[in-house]
Amino acid sequence: MTNTVIEPFKIKSVEPINFTTREYREKAMREAFYNLFLLKADDVLIDLLTDSGTAAMSSKQWAAIMDGDESYAGSRSFFKFEKVVRDLTGFKFIIPTHQGRAAEKILFTVVGGPGKIIPSNTHFDTTRANVEFSGAEAVDLPVPVALETDRRSDFKGNIDLERLENLIKKVGVANIPLSILTVTNNSVGGQPVSMANIRETRALLNKYGIPLLLDACRFAENAYFIKLREPGYRDKSVREIAVEMFSYADGCTMSAKKDALVNIGGFLALNDSTIAEKARSLLIMTEGFPTYGGLAGRDLDAMAQGLTEVLDEDYLKYRIRSVEYFGDKLEKAGVPVLVPTGGHAVFIDARRFLPHVPPQQYPGQALAVEMYVEGGIRSVEIGSVMFGREVEGKFVSANLELVRLAIPRRVYTQSHVDYAAEVIIEVFKRRDRIPGYKITYEPPYLRHFTAHFEPVVEETAQV
Repeated sequence: MTNTVIEPFKIKSVEPINFTTREYREKAMREAFYNLFLLKADDVLIDLLTDSGTAAMSSKQWAAIMDGDESYAGSRSFFKFEKVVRDLTGFKFIIPTHQGRAAEKILFTVVGGPGKIIPSNTHFDTTRANVEFSGAEAVDLPVPVALETDRRSDFKGNIDLERLENLIKKVGVANIPLSILTVTNNSVGGQPVSMANIRETRALLNKYGIPLLLDACRFAENAYFIKLREPGYRDKSVREIAVEMFSYADGCTMSAKKDALVNIGGFLALNDSTIAEKARSLLIMTEGFPTYGGLAGRDLDAMAQGLTEVLDEDYLKYRIRSVEYFGDKLEKAGVPVLVPTGGHAVFIDARRFLPHVPPQQYPGQALAVEMYVEGGIRSVEIGSVMFGREVEGKFVSANLELVRLAIPRRVYTQSHVDYAAEVIIEVFKRRDRIPGYKITYEPPYLRHFTAHFEPVVEETAQV
């Protein structure tokens, strides 16, 4: 019996990557204002910025693209997509969008607004931004263990039910139009949510008549973790587990650019006909006709095929193990990573990696910059750049200072992962010499995408 988990696919097409020198990368980083989002992709060797829209599509998905129906209204590609989503989720109204944040924008325009509160296990960046843009408040209620990066626990993505009920009692049912569970919970390390927690959340919200929605962009990875870790589910198929997850919800948003294995696409799915009607009206104004929703027909076909392929258990075994392998290599070298490894990414604890860099100097950003300069690895900060804020003139840091290394689906091989690990370990060896950063420009929303930075040491050296 072999122990090696191999890729459950063969490579049919390849794309070259660009090798650069350290000097070149230093210059590129300066020209990008030390923001990895502003780098040219051609200047990146291993791109772990995101797993969103970066998957390699299968031969069957490419074949489906060729069969796409580009009719403006009533496209057969839509009806194929609708059936796949409805059979999986059980939701009545399926509304395609060009990606997940479009679904969020439509949803919170309908249900949000000043005075409204949207609780969640943890909102991710675009969810929070769309909630707040509507005038509502996004409230995160992770379980306490989620903030302990060095402590292992099977379901660190869970919502804290006691805090959720206390919040409902404090602000009133009328001010909470819905609650969200993000599965898996990206902001706390791609950690899964247990079926028991989903079920208990549903029961609690039923008590107060509050709807539950899933942010389902990584639903299949969450279902596979339930199969591996939760009693009573080992003999169930991942599809059966996913169907049960959705059965406890009243709807979902999804960025199909994750677990639907496509480069563009998303959807909003609902059971409430009133909300669905309002959402469709907004869709027509902002995205397109309800049977294409801002997408080409071929994109709908590719999503439908991807939502079928992602439930293949050989694929999920490879997917989860390959991410775990990366985390194991770093952990064995002493790099402080969030444990256990999540489903889509390895998260480095920048606070423990760079204890000399205070939160107001953005240790996650500092580490991300250094990994790029060292070896061309692009990652993303998930810490006080993304979630920190000023409150009454006082800096309030994020709960966690993380750097996410998100693994694109079906893109990189084990040698790519080994190289990335070697780069990070080299950076770790000279971590004491890495400076903090300051923000020199930021927009009002989602600042991490376009903010400009400068190393703090450069400022000090000029004084």
